[in-house]
Formats: sequence, structure tokens, C-alpha cells
Amino acid sequence: MSSAPSAQGPLVVGVDTSTQSTKALVVDVASGHVVARGQAPHRVSTGEGRESDPQEWWEALCTALQQCGPAAREAAAVSVGGQQHGLVTLGRDGDPVRPALLWNDVRSAPQARSLLERLGGPKVWADRVGSVPGPSFTVTKWAWFAEHEPAAARATTAVRLPHDYLTERLTGVGTTDRGDVSGTGWWASGPEAYDEEILDMVGLDPTMLPRVARPGEVVGTVRGSGLPFSKGTLVAPGTGDNAAAALGLGLRPGTPVLSLGTSGTVYAVSERRPTDPTGTVAGFADARGDWLPLACTLNCTLAVDRVAALLGLDREAVAPGGTSTLLPYLDGERTPDLPHASGLLHGLRHDTTPGQLLQAAYDGAVHSLLGALDLVLDADADRSTPLLLIGGGARGAAWQHTVRRLSGRPVQVPRAQDLVALGAAAQAAGVLTGEDPAAIARRWGTAEGPVLDPVERDEETLSRISGVLSDAAPLLDRVPNGE
Repeated sequence: MSSAPSAQGPLVVGVDTSTQSTKALVVDVASGHVVARGQAPHRVSTGEGRESDPQEWWEALCTALQQCGPAAREAAAVSVGGQQHGLVTLGRDGDPVRPALLWNDVRSAPQARSLLERLGGPKVWADRVGSVPGPSFTVTKWAWFAEHEPAAARATTAVRLPHDYLTERLTGVGTTDRGDVSGTGWWASGPEAYDEEILDMVGLDPTMLPRVARPGEVVGTVRGSGLPFSKGTLVAPGTGDNAAAALGLGLRPGTPVLSLGTSGTVYAVSERRPTDPTGTVAGFADARGDWLPLACTLNCTLAVDRVAALLGLDREAVAPGGTSTLLPYLDGERTPDLPHASGLLHGLRHDTTPGQLLQAAYDGAVHSLLGALDLVLDADADRSTPLLLIGGGARGAAWQHTVRRLSGRPVQVPRAQDLVALGAAAQAAGVLTGEDPAAIARRWGTAEGPVLDPVERDEETLSRISGVLSDAAPLLDRVPNGE
């Protein structure tokens, strides 16, 4: 999987550990050229919740680095970007007490509702931590864990996020960064410190949490662990996956991003600390010192692919027209906040075609994200700026056309792939050279790509979906089996 043309400068490694796999890129700092790459999968339990064994992440990282060959041994710095919100609980021996609860495990919906009330409501949460935590957030997962598995909670001596876990395995030191910790629900975004009242409310000792590193800080060096790194390889703070992708694009404030992956996200860098009491926009920090307001849906490419499979169609086999609305909330939903939702089909008629149903699934998946776009962007943002379309679905013609048709905006599709790993690599390059990692990514040209002209906004479809969602919301969020 690796290739190694002659390098023009020092090399760095960027890591992306996601729900499905861990990926490593060896990147030339001078040019941004990917010298070598590796990737290895890990399993996700899809029973009652969504869980994964952190030890498999580490094994996947080791495998991915080995696939990079000799280039990894030449790297001068490494950084890890990782899936946000996951709850990693470690015992005294440093091993996981149980599999990690992943971001898309929504069993903590009751705890989320309880925590909202106990602290004083959504506005108080938004003012304190920048976000209104739902069941994706780490604080609600810890509350669920402490309630349902109290013995395991008592055996826990350290709590980490997924990227923290791998960074600590590299260095032996427990650290996190402001971008990832801002998605926990227990970090106050004003003073940029752990909120001791919230920690006390959920029974979590602050000494169990990692130190929050400063942007650009070297958090350690790779210790002797059998990895193909040279002695003294620097380790950057790392960050969450969306903050890493923002670095990988070299984002400037006001440029909107729509990411089409397992989840769908809309975000933009902002110089203003975001606080949205409706909970639609999460007020995350970025990895540089600014902010990253973000809206996220649980159901995106996998949900649409599932609909295509049920219809026996290729994912591109969409057809225009029809009166159907399909809300593909196959795993509950986060935007809108309907954690118990299931999919809903409305407006089916004798002349509805399978291709029209598939297009309706695309429309339903994109609708919520575009509805949050104005809340994500600052009021004075230039609405003519192209929407950067990234993620696994970004190169799909049906996804591109749906985003253009429902947004009415120009759309730019960056040629660069693996943006989370590239962002981590840019951060690693930054700790090595002292440069701004976003400026490094801009020098690499990671956001360059074709710009698709805007098309007329499909107000009729947007209005129809909004109406169905409004009418069906009480039914959509019924707890399964009436529990």
C-alpha cells in the first residue's frame, strides 16, 4: 500500500482513527506529497449500542504504520486525529475496563435529558460548554455508564477520548486538545477549563481526565513500543476528526464545509465562541485557537446506501420528480434531535418509481444539514462562497446534485482525500516547524478542486420535507416498544 518517491523535506505522520478503521499517511512537509499510506480495519459491535475495543485501534495503528514501510521510520513527528465523543475507560493497569462507547451510541438519551434539567436547561449548557449535549456527547455516556455498570465505573481510573487513547499509547502521557475536549460536555468553553460543577454532577473525578495541551505544543516523544518510529519522534496534541479535517483543508473563517460520511456534518471556522441554546449547532473549539461551530446528523451515506440496497438499485440510480418524502433516520437522529427515531416514508403513490424513492432518501439526508447551515455561519459570512463538499459521498454525482439543488450554492469538491489524516499531518508539521498548521495545509493545496456552479434552489422539495418533519416529529421520536 505504500510508495516512496524521493522526499523534498522532513516527513511527518498523520493518523485518522475512525469508527471503522485506522489510517496512517506519511507526508512530505515541503510539498504535502503523500509518500506512503497504510490502513487497517477494526470491528464495531452493533448490538444494543455501538461499541469498539480500543486495543483494536492500537493494533490497527501498528498495522497501518507497518504498511507504510521505511518512510514511517524517517518521520520526525506524528499526530492523531480521531472520532469524537467516544468514552474510553481505563483501569489501573492502563487497559480498557470495557469496550469504548462510540459517538453514535445513543443509549444515553435519558441521561442527556436528565443532565439538561439538572444544570438548569439548554441555555445554561450552551453558555457554559458551548453546546447542548445530546446522547452523542461523552458526558452523557459517562452518566449512562455509571448508572448501568457501576462496578466497572468504580474500577475506572482514567477517562479518555479515542484520539487521547492512541496519543497516550505513543507517549505514555495523558493529554488531549481543546478541539476534541470541547465535544465532551465537561469542558467550559469560556474559561477553557474543565467544569468542576458538571464533573461533580456526574460523579467524575477531574484527576481521571487528561491535561489539555495548547495548540502547537509538543506533548511528548514516541516511547519504545515496537512501532516503526525513530527515537525522539515528536508527538503533537492530535484532535477530533472534524477539527483535523478543518486543519487539513486549511480553513479560513466563513468557509462552509459539508462532510458526507457515516455521519453528515456542516461546519465552519469562526473567530467567535458559539453558543446555540437550541442545540442544533455544537459550539466546538478548533485545534488552532478559534472555534468550529458544527451541526451533525447520524444518518448520511450509510443510510442512503441502505435504502438503495432495499430497492435493489445502484446508489447513483436516482430519478427526478415524485411526491414522496423519505426521512432516512435509520439509527435515530441528532439533527433534528430525535434519538429514538426510525425511518419514515410519506407521500407514496402508484406511479412512484424506485429511483424517485432513492432521490427522496438523498433529499432527506441533506435537508437537515442545510437547514443548520445559516446557524453555523456567522451573520456576516459571504453566502456566495462555495460550499466545500468532502467525505466519502463527495464524489458521488447524486450527492453533488442533491446538495447543489437544495442549497442553491456553488459547490467545490477538493481533490485531496483523507483530510482527517492530512490535517493531523499538518499539525505534526506545525509542531516540527513552528508554522500555523492551517497555513501549511493551504500551501499543500488540499482544498483545491473543481467548482460546480449553483443551480436554482428547489424550494418545493425543501418545504415539503419541512412540513412532513413538523407533522411527524412526535411520532418519529417515540421510544421503541413504548418503553
